[in-house]
Amino acid sequence: MDEPAYLALTPDELSHRAEQGLELLNSPCRVCPRQCKVDRLKNQPGLCGPGRRAIVASAFPHHGEEDCLRGRRGSGTIFFAGCNLRCVFCQNWDISRRLTGEQVSSERLAALMLELQALGCHNINLVTPEHVVPQLLEALPDAVRGGLRLPLVYNTSAYDSPESLRLLDGVVDVYMPDFKLWSPAVCRRYLKREDYSQVARTSISEMQRQVGALVKDERGVARRGLLIRHLVMPGLIEETEQILRWIAAELGPDSYVNVMAQYHPAGRVARGEYGEIARPLTGEEYERALALAGELGLRLDGAGFP
Repeated sequence: MDEPAYLALTPDELSHRAEQGLELLNSPCRVCPRQCKVDRLKNQPGLCGPGRRAIVASAFPHHGEEDCLRGRRGSGTIFFAGCNLRCVFCQNWDISRRLTGEQVSSERLAALMLELQALGCHNINLVTPEHVVPQLLEALPDAVRGGLRLPLVYNTSAYDSPESLRLLDGVVDVYMPDFKLWSPAVCRRYLKREDYSQVARTSISEMQRQVGALVKDERGVARRGLLIRHLVMPGLIEETEQILRWIAAELGPDSYVNVMAQYHPAGRVARGEYGEIARPLTGEEYERALALAGELGLRLDGAGFP
């Protein structure tokens, strides 16, 4: 199987990408679509939370990811604290809002990648990386010099900036965006960003342009390509229909999609707000989503009702 994409880049190019990434941290920060009016190079925190350094909440071999990522030895998952969205149903509230974790230097982040490789993980799975792309690019040259040879998985909300995605072209092997909601009004209510859907569509289209369809090795482990996640939410099946139809029409019916049923009231919803989504998903709602995905010819990966 081919080597990870980033190994085709010269050391000078990797360093240049890192330098360009750090420039995005300058005021206004341009790492994500929010463009906060802060200078994160001077350690001013954006709405996402972190300033100059990334914050790692945890790093471990994850055996709960999609089959094509976890394989037999797990996906080498690095969870980043902070987030550029404000989802009212966030299931990782402590990580996304309370910034629980360790501030890491580029050397430490590179070392974490190498530690996960030494444990036998199939890939390096970067979770919620949208706001720390410069820090990832800064760490990569050290990781490569240290012997990193695993595919990079970019596990994102899809609320990414074109500038960041441009710097990741030829660096990321597997993009795994989560396309959450479709309608501007619904996005504004539950994600606090009316423009989320438009940004996500632009981002996911660019991701597909960079890596193409999902490719697996002889063991069924993903090596390159696009895998889209979508969490079906109670009472919002119309949002799911719009998203799945867009994927089939714009990206192609052979696109891999994980239609997820893991929704449960969390975050502000669990505290008594947003009562209309303060219930679990029903089996009927989930089956309707799966049926539509099947009708559209989408390739399901990781589907199942808990």
